[in-house]
Amino acid sequence: MSQPKSFQPPQRRLMGPGPSDVSQRVLDALARPTIGHLDPAFVGMMDEMKGLLQYAFQTNNELTFPVSAPGSAGMEACFVNLLEAGDKVIVCQNGVFGGRMKENVERCGATAVMVQDDWGQPVDPDKLEDALKTNPDARLVAFVHAETSTGAQSDARTLVEVAHRHDCLTIVDAVTSLGGSPLKVDEWNIDAIYSGTQKCLSAPPGLSPVSFSERAAEAIKNRKTKVQSWFLDLSLVMGYWGAGARRAYHHTAPINNLYGLHEALLILKEEGLENAWSRHAHMHQALRAGLETLGLNFVVPEAYRLPQLNAVTIPEGIDDAQVRSTLLNDYNLEIGAGLGALAGKVWRIGLMGHASNADNVIYCVNALDEVLSKMGAAVKSGAAVDAAKQVLASSAAA
Repeated sequence: MSQPKSFQPPQRRLMGPGPSDVSQRVLDALARPTIGHLDPAFVGMMDEMKGLLQYAFQTNNELTFPVSAPGSAGMEACFVNLLEAGDKVIVCQNGVFGGRMKENVERCGATAVMVQDDWGQPVDPDKLEDALKTNPDARLVAFVHAETSTGAQSDARTLVEVAHRHDCLTIVDAVTSLGGSPLKVDEWNIDAIYSGTQKCLSAPPGLSPVSFSERAAEAIKNRKTKVQSWFLDLSLVMGYWGAGARRAYHHTAPINNLYGLHEALLILKEEGLENAWSRHAHMHQALRAGLETLGLNFVVPEAYRLPQLNAVTIPEGIDDAQVRSTLLNDYNLEIGAGLGALAGKVWRIGLMGHASNADNVIYCVNALDEVLSKMGAAVKSGAAVDAAKQVLASSAAA
């Protein structure tokens, strides 16, 4: 075994399903001096961060903060706080992450009634309506707003309206949508929502922004049993993240990671949320033009595509892993593989946060053109970059 040395990671372009590229501003923030998690200066930053997260989520919910763990812990925080053993939940699944919701429901001792849609399609509100009519004792509806495994976006506002008509609370997965496409927690009356820092916020992985409505907070307050997770019990966590300068010790927060998230949220606020949404949409259209000129097909129908997560079918006869390996080793470019039912069938190309820029679009389209052409794929080589540039030029002019 060789003598260990300080780890120096290669410089990559992260254009997979996450993590996304982190800006130098955020990297610099991570390197700032570590102070105590109960230091008054740190508490002041925490208060600012809550306000910045409320802006990102478009909510005034007091119960808005980052869970000190990745997005999966944010998901679990929502389920363990809102569910008790014996509850019934309608879980909508149109990809991998709806299945993870089901796992959470069952581990809470509750019953999951599944509403299934084809992978690549949005959740069907009519199917949800039928499930709620058939199960009038359901008390919660869970669905993924932006399904990372396929790049499909569901109509969160309509699904929440359907759930509320049947007096159900809602849990929404916004891991891939927050900061990248329209998301309005208060306007859409979402009860509980969770996300991750490593997607369109372009902060390092390891934190999970969450937000709970007053209705959800009241449900948590009126639980008959203790929350099964001590670490994720909101009645305890909010003693640390609650209002005011005096904070109760709950856990040692990931201080430097929180510096990074604060800086990333500040960058989002400076750009403007609507401008960030528009940028992601413009970059998607340019990438789409390049990929379709190459002859690659999107999995998701145009009306339901996420601009920040593009799932395209792998050309016939082309080795999925070989292409991704070549891109990584020869181009320092990371794109994602398919998950679950789409494993080996699609590539997932991310345009998230700091990585959603014109240079990355052109670099990715050109790299795919070169690699696929060398492998003998049936692609239309040579015109893809020009097609992407044409869209970028029109977007700039607009």
